[in-house]
Amino acid sequence: MVSQASDIVAGSRSDQKTNMQAVVDALFSDFFACHGDQISGDDPAIIAGLATLKGHPVAVIATEKGTTLEERMATHFGSPEPAGYRKSLRVMRMAEKMHMPIITLINTPGAYPGADAEAAGQGQMIAKNIREMLTLKTPILTIIVGEAGSGGALALACSDTIWMLEHSMYAILSPEGFASIMWKDAHRADEAAELMRLTPNQLKAQHVIDRVLPDESVLDENFQQTMADELAKLSDQTISTLLAKRQARFRRF
Repeated sequence: MVSQASDIVAGSRSDQKTNMQAVVDALFSDFFACHGDQISGDDPAIIAGLATLKGHPVAVIATEKGTTLEERMATHFGSPEPAGYRKSLRVMRMAEKMHMPIITLINTPGAYPGADAEAAGQGQMIAKNIREMLTLKTPILTIIVGEAGSGGALALACSDTIWMLEHSMYAILSPEGFASIMWKDAHRADEAAELMRLTPNQLKAQHVIDRVLPDESVLDENFQQTMADELAKLSDQTISTLLAKRQARFRRF
């Protein structure tokens, strides 16, 4: 069991999952990126914009780790800053106004914990995103592609439907961080990973997520239709029903 959890953690951090822009380009047509938060600047750790999925308009938000050292330094290895969360919220509000469903793609160890980010309101923006997502009057689908760590991931995942790839993880902090807190020994990360119950199947059994998908399914030609079908199912519900179910889901935790 320990090796299984540790293998999933390792798979969630695979370099093959770091180029989210390529995933966005493969899944969506006519992607138009929005840059900047209209306050402080543009955070490259968040890709956000409008696109079409099987001919239907959607808003797309994704975390980006980057593929080169320079890109990874710029994105803090996929850890968004406050400007990134503001940019994502800007696009989500735009989607609500234009009655577009939202799709979020997540691969982040968590929000950037630097002192400058904290001074710029990191905690406030995470809380604001969570609050706003729970009241957005449009369907939201989240797909966890790799890592999904702490409030930094939750701020993009307060959704109606949540899917995870089979080698992905969703947790309050990293196994290394958990082991350091519990035992003062980060080398016990594999043991921590099992205790944390962060694997897709464990989370599905607890009804935290809705579906586990093979890693390769994201780039499968049928996956676009799978997403479109899910959004259509959500769109068939009244807004009041959608919001009630979304809010009830997160109150359970």
